[in-house]
Amino acid sequence: MAKLTSEGPSDPSGEGVGPEAAGQAALILVATPIGHLGDLSPRALATLRTADAVLCEDTRVTGGLLARHGVSVTLIPLHEHNEDDQTPRVLDRLRSGQRIALVSDAGTPLVSDPGYRLVRAAIAAGLPVGAVPGPNAALLALTLSGLPPHPFLFSGFLPPRAGPRAAEIARLRAVERAGLSATNIFYEAPHRLAEALAALAEGLGADRPAAVARELTKHFEEVRRGTLGELAAHYATQAARGEIVVVVGPAPAERSSDEELEGRLQDALAAGMSVRDAAAAVAEATGLPRKQVYAKALDLTRG
Repeated sequence: MAKLTSEGPSDPSGEGVGPEAAGQAALILVATPIGHLGDLSPRALATLRTADAVLCEDTRVTGGLLARHGVSVTLIPLHEHNEDDQTPRVLDRLRSGQRIALVSDAGTPLVSDPGYRLVRAAIAAGLPVGAVPGPNAALLALTLSGLPPHPFLFSGFLPPRAGPRAAEIARLRAVERAGLSATNIFYEAPHRLAEALAALAEGLGADRPAAVARELTKHFEEVRRGTLGELAAHYATQAARGEIVVVVGPAPAERSSDEELEGRLQDALAAGMSVRDAAAAVAEATGLPRKQVYAKALDLTRG
């Protein structure tokens, strides 16, 4: 592992080596505070101050942040409804030599926020893309949850409607039965938290350890830990406020009888895995020989 220093891995000047620091035309992803305004890094502020334009979800939110720091720069809205239309215009700006910063309302761009299609288009066009790292609610909630920090699976927001949400949770449980063992991270709207926790408790097990983190880095920051059943019961009677992150612990180990092996394989195949991938995942989860599991998977598909 490379040694980390205040100067960076290979630049003794301390100014960095990526496009975000080289003064060249580039699309630069800039992480902004998720609550505490003191979390805007000096590099992020310098990048925003020197950009020719800043792409943002809501000009009022980003404008307010920049005004606090005395930054005046052109703001261009970029959100899920106009990203396709804005992308060619932004690429033209980059080709003309401009430095364009991309921010979300809070946290790291692209993480459950707009910008992915633009970044992919810039990469495909051979244009430089850089980033200034910083706050991220999902990772902060993970580290505060007390649950295993890795491996983890970030799924963003669950579907808002009950039917699709239950189907998504069922797909996750099927993959767990096939061998996935990871801490799961979700974002959730406060008005849907209680029903989301109830659906997770029903689909993953009420005794699964979990945590609900809200208002991270803000005055009323709270991390409530317990089982999914306990958390669902609490928020069924206590309204939640603010930005919410739900962290769910990995599935418990399960016994591997012949019936269980068949069930795991059926779940994996039902989740869309190929026979080979399903066998590999189940073999890894159970410790059984891969050839044995693969032969069982073939029997199931032939049957």
